[in-house]
Amino acid sequence: MEYDIIVLGGGPGGYLAAERAGQAQKKVLCIEEAHLGGTCLNEGCIPTKTLLYSGKLYAHAKHSQAYGVHAKDVTLDHSAVIDRKEQVIRTLVGGVGATLKACHVDVVDAKGVITGRTADGCTVEAGGQTYTAKNLIIATGSSCAVPPIPGLKEGLASGFVLTNREMLALRELPQHLVVLGGGVIGLEMATYYAMADVDTTVVEMQDHIGGPSDRDMVKILQKNCEAEGMHFLLNAKVTEIREGSVIYEQGGKTCTLPADKVLLSIGRKPNTAGIGLENVGVLTERGAIVTDERMQTNVPGIYAVGDANGKAMLAHTAYREAEVAVNNILGKRDRMRYQAIPSVLYTVPELSSVGETEESAKAKGYDVKVVKLPMSYSGRYVAENQGGDGICKLVFDKRTKTLLGAQALANYSSEFIIAAGICMELELTVADMKEIVFPHPTVAEILREAICKY
Repeated sequence: MEYDIIVLGGGPGGYLAAERAGQAQKKVLCIEEAHLGGTCLNEGCIPTKTLLYSGKLYAHAKHSQAYGVHAKDVTLDHSAVIDRKEQVIRTLVGGVGATLKACHVDVVDAKGVITGRTADGCTVEAGGQTYTAKNLIIATGSSCAVPPIPGLKEGLASGFVLTNREMLALRELPQHLVVLGGGVIGLEMATYYAMADVDTTVVEMQDHIGGPSDRDMVKILQKNCEAEGMHFLLNAKVTEIREGSVIYEQGGKTCTLPADKVLLSIGRKPNTAGIGLENVGVLTERGAIVTDERMQTNVPGIYAVGDANGKAMLAHTAYREAEVAVNNILGKRDRMRYQAIPSVLYTVPELSSVGETEESAKAKGYDVKVVKLPMSYSGRYVAENQGGDGICKLVFDKRTKTLLGAQALANYSSEFIIAAGICMELELTVADMKEIVFPHPTVAEILREAICKY
């Protein structure tokens, strides 16, 4: 069967690419091996936030006395939380399917493999059928990286070690949870389980949590997490996994950490093996598909979006990359820009950022001016966060007086960090930004307060 565009993968990048192409009246086929929605909807972004919201409600109820609210005998039914998570997933995945159908996109539930090229384009085999299209968009996503730690594969096989997929389906709360990795996935899952009264320890190889996040911010975040009962082992290298324990080295000593369950969250790798890239000569580097700013690979007519190209493994990045790829296929000039893509750690409080940190900006040679304000400059924040110690930090380019980056450590900072990103994308000067009117009272006003302190 012949199509205008074949999309390999039905996650955020894949389904949006198929949707946009369908809206443009193209004949589109979307091939998805597992479930529409990919990792994000089924075992990542959305289910994690569903758990976290239940955990927040439980924590708020337990600690509401400072707000004049007294709750008694508050409990968290973890199995009911999982039930609700499943319902949310069904609703959203069903919505994706309905949207693709409305856009007249054909969907095949099978593993797709690129088999070659003809005069008519690429050929892809799926479910015993061969499909051809002039253009191919690869959106096969990523999966949990499994490092060569002795005992790790055996732990995964026995169910003692879990990835985010199994962790989000766990019906019974463990007593002792060890999280391997202090990045986004590890911290978000650790946050929920700590709020659910599970003894939770995060083991991180670096001397800080949060990966490339601003160092000032992650220090405060760690203190908040510890106040919720979370434990951290930094500069700690896991050397072995045994049933019921994690062996690690720290400060020249070998230590044993007991555990009922272990969450593996050390990183993710692009799903590019076994999909036939070698059959058409698509170039990869360290497993990631190489693309240009138009999302095109080295092979004409073949594009790669989302985690498969390894540039920025975020669902919202995949959305925009999908639009760029489809626009270029349609003959519209478009390019991908990565300098103003927000990222969020959905911990308590949330750590949201966009652009450069102070450290990264200085490393790139910028002459920076940094404005740092406590979140208490926002009246709404003070009203709703008893004793909160959040912070907002803006990084400016002294030469151009434009914003290079922003970070905010505060609940629901994810909802307003985009305002800083827009200022960056439009290259507004400090004078321009000072003219923007923020609604009052909002937590987002902290951005205006910080800008006016330049």
